[in-house]
Amino acid sequence: MISRLSGQVVSTREGSVIIDVNGVGFDIRMTSPDLREIAGTAGMVRVHTFLAVREDELVLYGFLHQTGLEMFRMLISVTRVGPALALSILSQISIPEFAAAILDEDEKVLTRISGIGQKNAKRLILELRDKLKKKAAEFEGAAPAGIDPLRRDAVSALVALGFGERESRAAVDQVLSAGKTDGVAGVIKAALAGLREH
Repeated sequence: MISRLSGQVVSTREGSVIIDVNGVGFDIRMTSPDLREIAGTAGMVRVHTFLAVREDELVLYGFLHQTGLEMFRMLISVTRVGPALALSILSQISIPEFAAAILDEDEKVLTRISGIGQKNAKRLILELRDKLKKKAAEFEGAAPAGIDPLRRDAVSALVALGFGERESRAAVDQVLSAGKTDGVAGVIKAALAGLREH
């Protein structure tokens, strides 16, 4: 499996980029925000990749940031969400906004995304909310002993969403220091709002 590529940008077009890696050109499908970021790049770029294997073709999907790849993997694990739809979703909404919509169970935000109807929105909320909680539990053991459970759970959930541990802790600490302690979900929502502003 191809998990990462480093090379020179040869050209970009709608929906994809060609990167030259030691003389071999890789056609990589990317989100619109990543393509805009990569378009004016000079020199080497590094792309986190996912290789989708079908009967009739191999398709390489790429992301400039690990967070994008993590959310893409989560999306394609949802029933009836394939790689093309997952990429389309991440092209239309930022990861913090999407995560907040899932945690808020906000179907209105999700149905504004092209290709997502009410049934798909409900399915995304149901399946991703559970997956995020499950993934967050994996990080609980990494927290130092004696740490505040509310802070630990909120940081774990943000890390599970793909944010860095340091920025997650800083965002949660900022929320808690402001006295916004409306349960774990409330802390996560407020922290996501803070992360969205940066």
